[in-house]
Amino acid sequence: MRLLRLLLVSVAFMASASGAFAAEPKNGTDYLTLDTPVRADTGKKIEVVEVFMYHCPHCNALEPVMADWVKQQGDKIIFRRLHMANGLTDPQAHAFITLEAMNLLSSGIHEKIFRAIHVERNRLNTDAGILDFVVKNGVDKAKYLEFFNSFAVQTKMKRSMQLIGQYKLDSAPSIVIDGHYVTSPAMAGVGKPVPAAHAALFQVMDALVAKANQEKNGATAAAPKAAKK
Repeated sequence: MRLLRLLLVSVAFMASASGAFAAEPKNGTDYLTLDTPVRADTGKKIEVVEVFMYHCPHCNALEPVMADWVKQQGDKIIFRRLHMANGLTDPQAHAFITLEAMNLLSSGIHEKIFRAIHVERNRLNTDAGILDFVVKNGVDKAKYLEFFNSFAVQTKMKRSMQLIGQYKLDSAPSIVIDGHYVTSPAMAGVGKPVPAAHAALFQVMDALVAKANQEKNGATAAAPKAAKK
């Protein structure tokens, strides 16, 4: 399984580099433009938000290649994740925001949750089940519960749901570029197999980051154009 995932990642990026999948991104087809932008205070950098759900198999498939794309961007962007919640009591969304508040997402626990659900078939769909899992993986139980029950985390849960509404999203994974443009593997790579859909997505994301940068900073560089088929 690990070898297959690495192969898919490699194919996706080789395809993206060759420009073989996507023509010039089209508004309404490859991405949507929000009528009312939801801007974040990121200075000159472009905000990229990945809206995901832990139990979503498409989000799980996107996770490793998205991480590689983010690394390639360097300091051009501010990247963050937003867990789409099924109400204020959604266990996985609540756990994500708790771990984010604890600054533990980069510790490896984020990837372990994906693996537990999609490889080990541990559904992790209750607060108690997730608590047991994160504690077994090195998270301090008392601190986790302190953050989990905090006003700040509860407030962020509400804010995340408000943002999903403002982004006009009803599915994951979706990508929001600078609070203005929305795309997804399903939009950018419609009808394509997973590696090709991911490659098409990253081409669209590259173009939208360049477009947002030009709009925000008056950049002279135009959005990259894909090679003709």
